[in-house]
Amino acid sequence: MKTILVAGAGKSSTYLIDYLLKNARQEWKVVVMDASAEAIAEKLNNHPKGIAAVIDVTNNAQREALVQNADIVLSILPPSLHYLLAQDCLKYKKNLITSSYVSPEIKAMDAAVKEAGLLFMCEMGLDPGIDHMSAMQIIHSIQKIAGEIKSFKSFCGGLVAPESDDNPWHYKISWNPRNIVMAGKAGAEWLENGKIQKLEYADLYANNKKVKVEGVGSLSYYPNRDSLKYLDLYDINDIGTFVRATLRHPAFSKAWNYIVKMDLTNEEDSFDTSGKTYADWIAFKTGVANDEHLRMTVAEKYVIEDKVLKALEWLDLFDAKKLIRRQGTYSAADILQDILEEKWKLGVMDKDMVVMQHQVAYERKGVPVHLTSNLVVKGENRLFSAMAKTVGLPMAILAKRMIQDGLPSRNLTGVHIPVMPEVYVPVLKELKKCGVEFMDIVG
Repeated sequence: MKTILVAGAGKSSTYLIDYLLKNARQEWKVVVMDASAEAIAEKLNNHPKGIAAVIDVTNNAQREALVQNADIVLSILPPSLHYLLAQDCLKYKKNLITSSYVSPEIKAMDAAVKEAGLLFMCEMGLDPGIDHMSAMQIIHSIQKIAGEIKSFKSFCGGLVAPESDDNPWHYKISWNPRNIVMAGKAGAEWLENGKIQKLEYADLYANNKKVKVEGVGSLSYYPNRDSLKYLDLYDINDIGTFVRATLRHPAFSKAWNYIVKMDLTNEEDSFDTSGKTYADWIAFKTGVANDEHLRMTVAEKYVIEDKVLKALEWLDLFDAKKLIRRQGTYSAADILQDILEEKWKLGVMDKDMVVMQHQVAYERKGVPVHLTSNLVVKGENRLFSAMAKTVGLPMAILAKRMIQDGLPSRNLTGVHIPVMPEVYVPVLKELKKCGVEFMDIVG
């Protein structure tokens, strides 16, 4: 019997683990590795094919022993920890699937992974992941009919479903909260009408451009990281416009712009929270007097409109009585994360929503065509969320195929992202059966 090792039992792992257990039969067992026994137990739910491994992932001996005994490793850990598993997988000759962007360290392992005859499939979640696979399906289908792609815009966001939307930010946490705090830090670079465009982090949320999604309405977006590196990977170097962007509710983007302006996402600063209130912290960060006029003084200094100010106030940022939760010396990012985890907590029966849209303009025989491809997935509850479904299922489906069908093939070894038909065709087909399906509009 084979062994699948799943590293991580956090918010995005529910469907991944559930799918592997439901499809295990007599073919494999699933070992789930995490520091939290409670999180593992919740995901395994006493399944006979599930095995708990409560370890500190940074403990080399414990981690390596689990990798050595596995046939394939799936990592849904924070991005910074994937490299530890990648090193182990290369050492013990195990295939690896991750949900995160290819890091420079893992990319540098490509030649060694190829030489070992292994496959390290990265960016195999939602965004990155389903975005790549669905984009390549569209691009390859247009190229097959000799179409010339002029513009490709790809948008994706994890949001709260309308029926569970009850706060002024129109947002609740369905994935790693630290990633939410850090989102956009790298700035953005993309191609628009043949010209390279750039935005620094400080300006990323100020533009607040909008896009309409069928059945959802109007959402705002901001460009996501470096879109340009995907021109080669997608084989569309002659395109005029190409951008990958993140979706949020317009009210979120407007208010988050001021969170950035006030430097509340800073990981490098420090503040002694001992006996201090959130008002103390905001006064320190903004350099204004901590008195009864704090709220209005901050509003005047940063020119914050009333609706945005109410959203900031809802986070208790100006509360002169509420003590900061963690006592000691912490960064702004630490303090903000604690606030968001409390205020944006997804209730037990709350539903989240994943939205993805591709906008493609191309010409065929001189005739312009516009294609809009929409994906909208709603979660069932906090545990079985849309985010967990769309991040975890692509990884699980590929893992099943690798065990049953013998991937990697001779032609598919090394460090990759899922842009090749032999990966995306069967995965997207299975995702459709699971209710993850794009609806296309041509006009």
